Amino acid sequence: MMGEAMSWLQAIVLGAVQGLTEFLPISSSGHLRIVSEIFFGDDAGASFTAVTQLGTEAAVLIYFARDIGRIIAAWFRGLFHPEHRGDLDYRMGWYVIIGTIPVGVLGFLFKDQIRTGARNLWLIATMLIVFALVIAAAEYYGRKVRPVEDLRAKDGIIMGSAQALALIPGVSRSGGTISAGLFLGLTREAAARYSFLLAIPAVVASGLFSLPDAFEPAGEGLNASGPQLLVATVIAFAIGYASIAWLLRFVVDHSMYWFVGYRIILGVVVLSLLATGVVSAT
Repeated sequence: MMGEAMSWLQAIVLGAVQGLTEFLPISSSGHLRIVSEIFFGDDAGASFTAVTQLGTEAAVLIYFARDIGRIIAAWFRGLFHPEHRGDLDYRMGWYVIIGTIPVGVLGFLFKDQIRTGARNLWLIATMLIVFALVIAAAEYYGRKVRPVEDLRAKDGIIMGSAQALALIPGVSRSGGTISAGLFLGLTREAAARYSFLLAIPAVVASGLFSLPDAFEPAGEGLNASGPQLLVATVIAFAIGYASIAWLLRFVVDHSMYWFVGYRIILGVVVLSLLATGVVSAT
């Protein structure tokens, strides 16, 4: 059965949701699934999510353009000149590469499950609550004393593995990586900055890989047209850029408990709607 055509209102709203939630530790994919089901009665789909993430990743590329350019230059310089391999930017280049491997491998192996069963609202609501407790534990037990200059390869591997958990909607990419960073003793700002850089290769690759599927009519769910995908992606970019700046300022002086409370409340609300039959899980 052919899915319904997405309306312009749905494309605009979902693009805004993507931009607002991508960088906050509350799960953008989970929010897109919840909002599209509760307000529009259907699923926007994993491909729509992946493609609109290109907008938010473009925001990261522009916001961190100077850092990214410096890291790339230092990485290539260090490859040919061993005396530069102690530079933080050279090491950061390797940490991003190393940290991207887990999500790349698992994303490829479990692509079909991510697009189908993992989008069940029972699972998403449960993960919102369960991972809220993980974030709370990271905030409570994390020493938060290590600056970004103290990053090591071990940190990249662990935080990269945590990023892979975000393949499950409801977990949150930034929530996973920032929590792992806090458990490792990093400051919130250091964990958030590395989290943003680490997301770039994985999300860009995911979005580009999903482009062909996004233009194919879905058997179920909402079907977005090319112009709708473009507008939603541009909206996600604009709001996402503002979200990056806000979060980096917020984590300097505020704890992650604010997001913990929100995740638990949202998870409980969705579970209640599911239990009473107000919304469908699939």
